[in-house]
Amino acid sequence: MTLPSKVRLVEVGPRDGLQNEKQVISTEIKVELIHRLASAGLRTIEATAFVSPKWVPQMADAAAVFSAIQPLPTVTYPVLTPNRQGFDAAMAAGAKEVSVFSAASETFSRKNTHCSMSESLERCRSVAEAAKAEHIKVRGYVSCVLGCPYEGEITPLAVAEVARALFDMGCYEVSLGDTIGTGTPEKTKAMLEAVARWVPLKKLAGHFHDTWGMAIANVYASLQTGVSVFDSSVAGLGGCPYAPGALGNVATEDVVWLLQGCGIECDVSLEALVNTAEWISRELGREPSSRVTRALRARRNVA
Repeated sequence: MTLPSKVRLVEVGPRDGLQNEKQVISTEIKVELIHRLASAGLRTIEATAFVSPKWVPQMADAAAVFSAIQPLPTVTYPVLTPNRQGFDAAMAAGAKEVSVFSAASETFSRKNTHCSMSESLERCRSVAEAAKAEHIKVRGYVSCVLGCPYEGEITPLAVAEVARALFDMGCYEVSLGDTIGTGTPEKTKAMLEAVARWVPLKKLAGHFHDTWGMAIANVYASLQTGVSVFDSSVAGLGGCPYAPGALGNVATEDVVWLLQGCGIECDVSLEALVNTAEWISRELGREPSSRVTRALRARRNVA
């Protein structure tokens, strides 16, 4: 078994991590988080989402956040645009890369996006066509790839069909999300093998939530399968309002610790990342979910 020699991390904390927070987070804190993550070495940082504030009030300041970023030339700052309205707003703000999303579950799609799976894919296609005309890169997300809070088990074939549709419409990469965190390593491998029949492994990314404590194990299983791109969230921020009980994304610090232990390059400073995790957790008034951050903090206290 040969693991990838290098992994690219897509930091989703500023968007997926913060979007469901009940407390209002200031634009200044969001921008500072993005800057700290860039300083830690992360080169892809999903900055915000151009969505309806009615459904996601935390992202109401998307344009203000994006305009306040002091971009580094080596960092890309994609934004989520679920429809043409969001895409147009992102273009007006100066975005250079966007993301679209669908789901492998009909019920979840209707709960999350208020439309069917086919309608969701049509929205994605509309964005992809507009992005192509503007020479803008598009990344795709698939939710519920290893289980749905409403439908239970999701077949690998269902995931593969949605992933293929996103890839065929022009998404340069498709992120496969275990939205409720029920996936296990063997199920992860089976799902990836099914998707890889239609979408090349080098075009796939893993997006794992840690509800059942399996996220880091699923990252490792994905590495064994040949996946070399992973979404993660500093301090384990995140969750999903349409997935009861779902905890946050796999913590970026935990993934970096795993990669370092495997001798895999990711060009991220673990120390700077842990400092950022501690800072944003204080700002939110909670403990970081990351096991690595907690362990390193305990080690410092003992020393």
